[in-house]
Amino acid sequence: MSRIGKKIINIPAKTKVEVNGQVVTATGALGTLSYTCPADVTISFKDNVLSFSIPEGKEKQLNAIHGTTRANVFNIIEGVTNGFTKVLEINGLGYRANVAGTKLNMELGFSHPVNLDIPQGLTVTVDGKTGALSIKGSNKFLVGDFAAKIRRIRPPEPYKGSGIKYQGEHIVRKAGKTAAGGK
Repeated sequence: MSRIGKKIINIPAKTKVEVNGQVVTATGALGTLSYTCPADVTISFKDNVLSFSIPEGKEKQLNAIHGTTRANVFNIIEGVTNGFTKVLEINGLGYRANVAGTKLNMELGFSHPVNLDIPQGLTVTVDGKTGALSIKGSNKFLVGDFAAKIRRIRPPEPYKGSGIKYQGEHIVRKAGKTAAGGK
């Protein structure tokens, strides 16, 4: 059996979980999310503890699905309880971002501003002093996908380090051309 799939999920006190067949629905302070589990995974819910199992003899085929199912259900419970956050740092001369309603407007050194629609369910804020972009939401996939979409517009370059990077991400810097030519 999958090591991750064998772990139980303890449901927090303020979160309500319902299991209808293969659909797990979690309701918490940050909203409601649901996940449909694969047909081969059995879900058991007793005394605020969720556990997952797969039929014996099919471990080889279903190990990955077992662990992935457990991880996805844990993520929806964690999302409605605490939420997820990704922070992006914008580095570069004249690079800036601001939020106007449901649009994210960025100036990233192109000849035109870049405008993105903020997906429903996400909150985007810009720190005025540092220029850090904070993306918050209850759906882990949506938060990570939108952060990756923003980073893809202007990834950090290795010579000056300008561009958009995740907070805490280390960019390997390259040395530029040397002034003294060798003969």
